[in-house]
Amino acid sequence: MAANASPLRSSFRICSPFSVSYHCCRAALRLHRKHDSPRRHFQQSAIRHAAVVISGTELARKLHREIQRDVEELVSQGNVRPHLGVVSVGDDPASRTYVRNKTRAASILGISSDTVVLPSSVSQEKLLELIDKMNRDWKVSGLLVQLPLPEHINERAVCNAIAPEKDVDGFHIVNIGKLCLDQRSMIPATPAAVWEIIKRAGIETAGKNVLVAGRSKNVGMPIAMLLHSDGNHERPGGDATVTIAHRRTPRERLKELTNLADIIVAAAGVPGLITADMVKEGAAVIDVGINRIQDPKTGKVRLIGDVDFEGVKEKAGFITPVPGGVGPMTVAMLMKNTVIAARNALMH
Repeated sequence: MAANASPLRSSFRICSPFSVSYHCCRAALRLHRKHDSPRRHFQQSAIRHAAVVISGTELARKLHREIQRDVEELVSQGNVRPHLGVVSVGDDPASRTYVRNKTRAASILGISSDTVVLPSSVSQEKLLELIDKMNRDWKVSGLLVQLPLPEHINERAVCNAIAPEKDVDGFHIVNIGKLCLDQRSMIPATPAAVWEIIKRAGIETAGKNVLVAGRSKNVGMPIAMLLHSDGNHERPGGDATVTIAHRRTPRERLKELTNLADIIVAAAGVPGLITADMVKEGAAVIDVGINRIQDPKTGKVRLIGDVDFEGVKEKAGFITPVPGGVGPMTVAMLMKNTVIAARNALMH
């Protein structure tokens, strides 16, 4: 750690597990001030520490236990078990993996599910007919159509065809609109995962500078909405000052913005976009990128994020890995949305 780093940052390092709350670290800081000599303070603040690596896998396990309790509570009250309906079009390997991960998680958590697989040649009309049928099926709590879809199918039309109350992906225009108005809605799973990670890791957002790299309507934009909105509204937000960068942002300007950021959310889909020289000391770095590259040494395909993990972790305060970071939490938040949909159905 640099010699001019704050004592509070030192206390975060002493309380290093990411699950320790901000208030615990403040208490640790008061303890240091009371008992430590000035010389010892200087020695501690001069020590260089690597970032706290936030395990999305561990956080997801905790969230799974909460979801399991919610599911069993619903069932014990005589309600229908939450059910996730999945529609998959075509034979994309990545999509098959995502669908398998989602249905496997549902099974583990006590959520029933079924998957309808359609050929890539299916017409948009036939797909919309299936969605309408599943919308009207009272046994289906939550419904998602795995993206991407073949080029001849309009993804926006498909997302808007799903009943908003069953839209566990949170892509329906009604849910996106409510998100922008700080109203309760189905929040897209990946942005919800980022927000949940930040909260559970105890990363302060109010009044902080946030840089979101990526402006997609399903990820970057909803993340920005969650982090900048008012913490006292119906759907509380992070009260942060948020800047969005995108592919038209010049590289040097991006570096200027990231160096000002207390929190960086990398969601651009560009391998290694964020490097150590772009991150200020102690910043929190959340890597949403999932990029498949071929390892030049082994020839095997492996996953990397949008962040140069090895370089950035030596400078950041918190960082999420890829894999094992946002990914597991995204699936967990999708399951949480399914339970929310099941509860909402009881009110109609």
